[in-house]
Amino acid sequence: MDEGLGGIDEIVGFHIRLAHGAAYRHFTETFSELGLTQKMVSVLWLIAEHPDIAQVDIGRRLQMDRATTMAIVNRLEARDYLVRGASTLDRRRQTLKLTETGEKARIAAQHAIAEHECWLKSRFTKREVALLIELLRRIHE
Repeated sequence: MDEGLGGIDEIVGFHIRLAHGAAYRHFTETFSELGLTQKMVSVLWLIAEHPDIAQVDIGRRLQMDRATTMAIVNRLEARDYLVRGASTLDRRRQTLKLTETGEKARIAAQHAIAEHECWLKSRFTKREVALLIELLRRIHE
């Protein structure tokens, strides 16, 4: 880091933005061949862990608005990664399941995530990783 940054170097948000940018660039490079965004991967992962999850619950869990959630689900459905179904509990709710193609994409994405996580975690000790996660949770929860 350039020593001539002055007071901005003491701004926490500045460092969070720079760290996010670096992590996002690496993520994008790692995932370029898969053609998936971070949000798309999160949706695939959540559906895999919770088959028949409602679309509205995905948005809530991932802190996305309804329009964003619907757009992502529509894109994944167009790629034959998931199918919609009617909830057995509430007919107004749509449930989601991965297709075989979606499951293959999820597995490939999880391998890419593992590679990305190795890159991130290589900068820290195990204790530092746990502390970093704890500190970041204080910001977003």
